[in-house]
Parts: sequence; C-alpha cells; structure tokens
Amino acid sequence: QVQLVESGGGLVQPGGSLRLSCAASTRIFSINRMGWYRQAPGKEREYVAHITSGGNTDYTDSVKGRSTISRDNAKNTVYLQMNSLKPEDTGVYYCRATTSLGGVYWGQGTQVTVSS
Repeated sequence: QVQLVESGGGLVQPGGSLRLSCAASTRIFSINRMGWYRQAPGKEREYVAHITSGGNTDYTDSVKGRSTISRDNAKNTVYLQMNSLKPEDTGVYYCRATTSLGGVYWGQGTQVTVSS
C-alpha cells in the first residue's frame, strides 16, 4: 500500500509559478513510475507528466517547456514545477504511483487555480 499526499496548490495569476509536491509513504526508488494528472471542472482527468525510477521524464504537450518533474529519493517526494501558468492549467492535480508489482495508487489531489 502506498499513500500519497499532494501539496503546493493555490491561487496564482497568469504567468506565475507553483511547485507541487507529492510525498509518498514508501521509498520511491521502489516505485516504477510517479506521475501527475489533472482534472479541470467538467472534464476528464488527464495526464500531465511522469518520472521513472531511472529518472526518465515525459510531459504532455500542453505543459512541455513550462514544467519540470523531479524526484528526491531521500525525501520520498516528487515535485512538479510549473511556470508561465495559464488559466487552462486550472484544475485539481493528482499524484499517481505505479509499483513494480503493477499496483496503482492516487493521492487526494491539490487545487490549482490560475486567475487574475
């Protein structure tokens, strides 16, 4: 069982930045992949980015060049640094972990609102 707790969301003006954190209850080096997803009001949850245990990263096109996903194994934490935020980045951001045994775990989410 892996518990994930997200933090770092909030209200930010367009063009601003936020750093989201996802703290895991287990050592993340044992987790194959950790990722971020988001869900805007009235829309389905969508993929944002992920980082593998080997440090490989991937981003959806809409955040590529504006966001950086990273991991701190010592703190069992994954981060998503988001810059040049746009109103369309608004949503609840969820952390997801995929273990080597195929287990998938989600956090409770953190709200990001981009508005002037």
